[in-house]
Amino acid sequence: MKTKHIALPLAIAALALPAAAQPPQTPRPPAFSHALPNVPGKSLIAVEVSYAPGQASGPHRHAKSAFIMAYVISGAIVSQVEGQPERTYRAGESWFENPGDHHVVSRNASATEPAKMLAVFVVDSADTTLTTPDPRPN
Repeated sequence: MKTKHIALPLAIAALALPAAAQPPQTPRPPAFSHALPNVPGKSLIAVEVSYAPGQASGPHRHAKSAFIMAYVISGAIVSQVEGQPERTYRAGESWFENPGDHHVVSRNASATEPAKMLAVFVVDSADTTLTTPDPRPN
């Protein structure tokens, strides 16, 4: 099986945000990327996201075609999609985001322990940006 690696700008890691909402990690390539052979035009892309203690990312949207499943590898992560309640997910738990969802809260639940999650995207293969931060207020 041949794995196709796609160079994607990971905007979630390169945001210019205020101190309370720092990006969760430095840009890095996806952990996994492969075109889906039985779903033409779609790819499966997995991105590891690490949060330092107390770290958060700002509100953002993902590629309009992206269905996302997030799985907490370690620690605990607070997440909220617009219109839904905020929830804390612990290691071994997961959630999903539908295409077009607005992710308004994403942060480490702990001020003392790191947290890590795997975000798995099913996305149009032509999409080159997985995450776009909300515009910064003036």
